[in-house]
Amino acid sequence: MSKHVLSVLVENQPGVLVRIASMFSRREFNIDSLSVGVTEAPEFSRITVVVHGDETLIEQMVKQLLKMPVVKGVQRLGDASSVCRGMTMIKVKADDTNRLDVLKMAELFRAHVVDVRPNALIFEITGDDDKVTAFLQLIAPYGVMEVIRTGLIALERGEHTIYEHCEEREYYGKNLL
Repeated sequence: MSKHVLSVLVENQPGVLVRIASMFSRREFNIDSLSVGVTEAPEFSRITVVVHGDETLIEQMVKQLLKMPVVKGVQRLGDASSVCRGMTMIKVKADDTNRLDVLKMAELFRAHVVDVRPNALIFEITGDDDKVTAFLQLIAPYGVMEVIRTGLIALERGEHTIYEHCEEREYYGKNLL
């Protein structure tokens, strides 16, 4: 089973996220990552869902999503054709003896220091899962105290948009900006 990223354009209204998540739960689809936010058009939100499954399962997920009245479009985003990013905050043990070493490693990964305390640093790092995992492995010997990750967000590269996957394409293209 492989990882798949689905971008779901939905009406921006109360309860939409619960309805989408419930659809996955009722059909026993497991969600690896889930992010949601308002789009450039305030009447729409975009939900990015990361799931694992074979081609048949993913097609079934897309069909089930498209049956929902609040869903306006679903786009499958491939690794080569899209940009995926997540944010991670990492608290690392750091004192006067190792702080400079930890900061040098963070600089290599473009991780930003967001908090400094006498015995700990908090970093913010943005990127794909491989980048974050590599950074975590590198700083693990210093003592990772806590980690929190957001869900992935993703956009297709180039001029194509999720609106091309909507039934009423013309409406969404004309009334956005």
